[in-house]
Amino acid sequence: MSTTLYVITSLFITVFLALFLTPLVRILAKKVNAVDVPDERRVNQALMPTMGGLAIYIVFFISTYFLLGAIFDGAYRNYVLPFLLAAGVIVVTGIIDDTKNIKPKQKTLGILIAAIIAYWFIPARFDRFTIPGFETIHFPLVFSFFLTILWIFALTNAINLIDGLDGLASGVSIISLITMGIVAHFFLEQENLFISLTIFALVASVAGFFPYNYHPATIYLGDTGALFLGFMISVLSLQGLKNATLVGTLTPLIILGVPITDTVYAMIRRKLDHQPITSPDKMHLHHRLLALGFSHKGVVLTIYTISALFSFIALILYYASIVGAILLIVATLLGIEILVELIGLFGENRQPILYVLRFFGNRNYRKKILRRWMKRK
Repeated sequence: MSTTLYVITSLFITVFLALFLTPLVRILAKKVNAVDVPDERRVNQALMPTMGGLAIYIVFFISTYFLLGAIFDGAYRNYVLPFLLAAGVIVVTGIIDDTKNIKPKQKTLGILIAAIIAYWFIPARFDRFTIPGFETIHFPLVFSFFLTILWIFALTNAINLIDGLDGLASGVSIISLITMGIVAHFFLEQENLFISLTIFALVASVAGFFPYNYHPATIYLGDTGALFLGFMISVLSLQGLKNATLVGTLTPLIILGVPITDTVYAMIRRKLDHQPITSPDKMHLHHRLLALGFSHKGVVLTIYTISALFSFIALILYYASIVGAILLIVATLLGIEILVELIGLFGENRQPILYVLRFFGNRNYRKKILRRWMKRK
């Protein structure tokens, strides 16, 4: 059997393993009381088994260490073992949170330990940065460590924050990971075979779990799954940034445009409302779309589409010139801001771009604003 055929067969086996194991984890979740209790912030109306990420992790472990690891005489196993160890810390943290509901500081400690393992043993880190036309900037160890930990924390929590509807985080993760796999295989200069294998093994693991998680879900990812997926995406994206360029750094940020946008605007919104940044609310992207009248499936499919558009933009960057890339990024940011203001993600009465467009595009509105401004004077 050729190597390519063996890899494809292994990935298919991975999907079927996840299809088989997920119902077993669902039974286990009920027995250990890892259930999502309905409240005013949650969409589910009944107790829902959570901790589904355990099934994804176990299948991912089997796929990478045993199935794919048998191909390359131990070289791939040596590569993937630090991923499995660091992700194991994340999964244990998630399991404890899903069963015991630990404090944010304790959850943060688990992510920090996993991030340190990733930094030293994978290694997944920001060491340098290259700007076209300039010399490569090499970061000092302390600065490199800080940037790496910040990157892992940000992306891990971004995926966790969008896990609010059936199949939302898992579907967005699949779209993002497939795009990352394409970028790693076709566009990056260094050898990326092992990166691509790991990414697509994770895709296959999530794909087998997905039918149970899509609406109407029978099991949730839980913090076990959301943190695991966010952590793996953050670390795998760093593997592609060993010689970080401007486009290379922006690519994972654009691919993960949906969770990052939701997270950034949530932080700004809470700051403007004089609330703690970590305080929960019902103003996330999926909440706002539901409030606008979208159905549950409609919201999820809409966000899938937006995520796919972000991924398409990220791929275009690799074909664009520097000027073209800059214009594309500016247009993307402007489009994000207009969408955010239209759906009210920024908060009520915070629509600076729309106000400007309305001011110049509506004569009566312009006269009204000018009269109000003159009265204040």
